[in-house]
Amino acid sequence: MHIGIAGNIGCGKTTLTRMLAEHYGWTPKFEAVTYNPYLEDYYQDIQRWSFNLETYFLTQRFKDVLEIASSDEVIIQDRTIFEGVYIFVTNNKAMGNLSERDFNTYMDLFRLMMSLVKAPDLLIYLKSSIPHLVSQIAKRGREYEKGISIEYLTGLNERYEQWIAEYPGKVLTIESDDLDFQNRPEDFSLITDKIDAQLYGLF
Repeated sequence: MHIGIAGNIGCGKTTLTRMLAEHYGWTPKFEAVTYNPYLEDYYQDIQRWSFNLETYFLTQRFKDVLEIASSDEVIIQDRTIFEGVYIFVTNNKAMGNLSERDFNTYMDLFRLMMSLVKAPDLLIYLKSSIPHLVSQIAKRGREYEKGISIEYLTGLNERYEQWIAEYPGKVLTIESDDLDFQNRPEDFSLITDKIDAQLYGLF
């Protein structure tokens, strides 16, 4: 079984992925943020490095979904291959950070990849407002994230909402602004109850 965690930068995907993996005994698959050789350059000059960064992410995520498809374990993934395409790449194109030529090349590659893999069995969407995202990004204090603009985050949020509204598979939306699932057990239990209902028909 494949479960994906989706959501904007700073919404808590990685933390929730780790906690759910521990709670259920699932195998976590984390996004390769720390190891992306283009990330710092990207946030300093998004237009110059968009194609490089997004192609690197697409390659890593494709490797992940191939591993997931061949596994008998329940795997929970921190960000899906679809978000890189329908959220980040599409947003960069709309903002003028990605040329038509690069976008078309990227989409050709993505469509080829998707002919070989399938969507997650359950997508968990952590829905967050811009003020909440800004606060969380500031708290974790990553140097390369200091250049992220409100405009950029807003564009991503708008595209997440559109993508989720049109997503053909099973989606569980979690309104995360008022939740502190890392520090309040009752908030985490609220999430696991919803997951149990989706996966096992409980509650």
